[in-house]
Amino acid sequence: MEDELIDSARLSLSRKSQLPGKGFFYPDSLDEDYAEERVKEAVEDADVVVVADTDADGLGCVALVREMYDAALDVASFEESVAERVERWESEAPAEDEDDSGEDGDEDEEAPRSRVALVGAGPYSLDDALERVAEYAPDGIDAYVCDLCPDDYRWIADELDALVAKAASVSWYDHHQWDDETMQAVRDAGVELVVGESDEECSTDVTLRSLDHEFDDRWQELAAVTRDHDLWIKEDDRSDDLSDYAYWVNPEEYVTVVGAYGVDLPPIVEQFIELRRVEKQQLIDAALSRAEMKRVGPWTVGVTYGRCSQNEVAEGLRERGADAAVVVKPAGSASIRGSDDFEHAHEVAGQVNGGGHPKAAGCKPDIYDDMLDYAHHWTTNGATTKRVILAAFERVAEDVEAEAEAETDRDDDEDEGVETER
Repeated sequence: MEDELIDSARLSLSRKSQLPGKGFFYPDSLDEDYAEERVKEAVEDADVVVVADTDADGLGCVALVREMYDAALDVASFEESVAERVERWESEAPAEDEDDSGEDGDEDEEAPRSRVALVGAGPYSLDDALERVAEYAPDGIDAYVCDLCPDDYRWIADELDALVAKAASVSWYDHHQWDDETMQAVRDAGVELVVGESDEECSTDVTLRSLDHEFDDRWQELAAVTRDHDLWIKEDDRSDDLSDYAYWVNPEEYVTVVGAYGVDLPPIVEQFIELRRVEKQQLIDAALSRAEMKRVGPWTVGVTYGRCSQNEVAEGLRERGADAAVVVKPAGSASIRGSDDFEHAHEVAGQVNGGGHPKAAGCKPDIYDDMLDYAHHWTTNGATTKRVILAAFERVAEDVEAEAEAETDRDDDEDEGVETER
């Protein structure tokens, strides 16, 4: 396959919105080999390892741990890299590896490494990350897991046991919804686990209050602004800056810059963010133009497709009257966002190979058997995925209705009991 066929920078906006980034077309085996090598390089000489989600919340946790261990990297080289990118964006167009899929910036093998190593992971790669850290990190490290929740403890049981055996300590800080059985299993494995209230704290909050260190006020502010976006409070404009910046750049850059400046990002970073937002808004508009409103049970569900910023698209759908929003991505996954009138996003996602929070969840239906299925997905704007997720909404609606009827019956029985006693 010719490189230009998967080069997003060469696509029109419409096609870019409908197709996944070029990383999608790399075989998993290559990605796994590359990821394993990167983890080995990062952790083999480290004193501390943090396995974290690579959004602003997870990376905020990493910045806190580095601050506690006095292990932040020098910010100057990252600022120089941002300045070079700004110059390219202003003078021409983004380079081939700079599209909306994230992680602009250099991954130079000679780049400095912190003795607090960062290992990025997601819910579906957590087992691999734990296994690699256990294999390549030195004996006696301090290990942290941040902003991640295992969907099923069995998936990580062996890997977590291996890490606990290797490390001097393992601490886990999160704010997602955990079931009691999984929490107990992680603690029984020898892990210090702290889980905050998912609708009140972000993981940066949890990490900040859990680490045995006196942090100054700028870290309190970082946690508050991160929470503003992660919990979709949306009262502080700076939270969008943090979220976008974390999504668009190499995790090491975000951790270093935020560690140095907190929420008051330097002017060159603000300039970079503003340049990138031009295309971001165009992709949001394209997704909103494809949206449909569906009535499912008591809810209006806005459904759309596209490579875009799902939170902003979800907000646009809510402004059009949606109680819940579904944004299907070209890579096959989907984001589900709720509202005050819909707090069942995690239940819907749980029906289709996913999970999350009551108002924010994600999933990837297990419906893609070969590339023809993906070709159909791209050319129909995710028709099959939309149908599968809407069916999950219908099942959740039935469950909610059944629970409401059962509650009414219980209330009636209680009233009848009172009447009988009289």
